[in-house]
Amino acid sequence: MSSSSFNFTLLVPLIVGCLMAASATSNFYQDFDITWGDGRGKVVNNGELLTLSLDKASGSGFQSKNEYIFGKIDMQLKLVPGNSAGTVTAYYLSSKGSTWDEIDFEFLGNLSGDPYILHTNVFSQGKGNREQQFYLWFDPTADFHTYSILWNPQRIIFSVDGTPIREFKNMESIGIPFPKNQPMRIYSSLWNADDWATRGGLVKTDWTQAPFTASYRNFNANACVWSNGASSCKSNSPSSASTNSAWFSQQLDSTSQQRLQWVQKNYMIYNYCSDAKRFPQGLPPECNMS
Repeated sequence: MSSSSFNFTLLVPLIVGCLMAASATSNFYQDFDITWGDGRGKVVNNGELLTLSLDKASGSGFQSKNEYIFGKIDMQLKLVPGNSAGTVTAYYLSSKGSTWDEIDFEFLGNLSGDPYILHTNVFSQGKGNREQQFYLWFDPTADFHTYSILWNPQRIIFSVDGTPIREFKNMESIGIPFPKNQPMRIYSSLWNADDWATRGGLVKTDWTQAPFTASYRNFNANACVWSNGASSCKSNSPSSASTNSAWFSQQLDSTSQQRLQWVQKNYMIYNYCSDAKRFPQGLPPECNMS
């Protein structure tokens, strides 16, 4: 379906404010550490661009210097072009420990001309199994696109170029844990997963195409920063009088709800809540909530 069949109005205006851990003009030297890859991860253009590369010997990855406890996180990515089958570019928030919380974007590579799969998941207290997968309505290798995570005490919203694709609500009232107490770092990695990533592992990585490279720019975080056991936001709650903190109580308006439904109708290719065979004892309880 072409994007012309959908009215792409802007989302709620992007909030820029003093709660940010990173300024709007992000600097990867300032905000991130390359953590593995033996030189395959690089920061260039005076800190404005970060690239990760993968070859047969190793992939690469980075993580944020800060930990966050709620926030609106934006990053622009340009994915591995051409034959990217077998590769995975992961971009996610995660805490540590055996009962960790995690909010995932993973981009599963494919043969030239075949679409990437955008894989999403939410872990709370070490439990995931909440996968939703999507095709995109554009070529994510041709240019940079913005991938966003809104995480506040009421909901998690995944967005692509300002269009919401998934919402996971706080449903603690029916006994479903929600990520809210564990600070999380931002992580990203490019790695070989040809045992499962493309057509269930049937299509292997073509190493003659290496090195594979993904690029990142324009990181932005309106967020509560966790440091020395405390949040930069009082009681994890920005001042209600501050216009900078709209993300803390943000929800989808009617237009955004329509956009979300459009994406899920036309571009969702897997939803755990529709996979009855996977859950013979019954679908997870959040699947029964409207």
